[in-house]
Amino acid sequence: MTQFRRVTDQFSVSPQIAVGDVAQAAAQGFLLIINNRPDGEDPAQPDGAEIEAAARAAGLDYVAIPVRGGPDAAQVLAQRQALEAADGPVLAYCRSGTRSIVTWAIGQAQAGTVDRQTLIGLGAEAGYDLSGVVG
Repeated sequence: MTQFRRVTDQFSVSPQIAVGDVAQAAAQGFLLIINNRPDGEDPAQPDGAEIEAAARAAGLDYVAIPVRGGPDAAQVLAQRQALEAADGPVLAYCRSGTRSIVTWAIGQAQAGTVDRQTLIGLGAEAGYDLSGVVG
């Protein structure tokens, strides 16, 4: 099973999840899965459509916001809007979780909802260094 890393009560990130991890995400109370990983990065990764089907079957919402390299403004906005529209806890994933937390952190910083030091601290607690990301 993939480890889900709690960032806030409403947002967690994860390295690549498998279809079997979706039931665990549902059991842990997540209501939305955000896929920040483009299909085809690694031949061994499951396609987003497989994760989406498993999410829908488990009663979870699913959004694909694939990010290559650093997120652009549209991806940051799309992720922030998906989080704001979610009815409960959100799990976002990519290869390592880094693109997911970076996209989230930039959105939070731009919206002014979380200050820089808090974002850096939340990232560190989840195992990610956001010091070079949030200005």
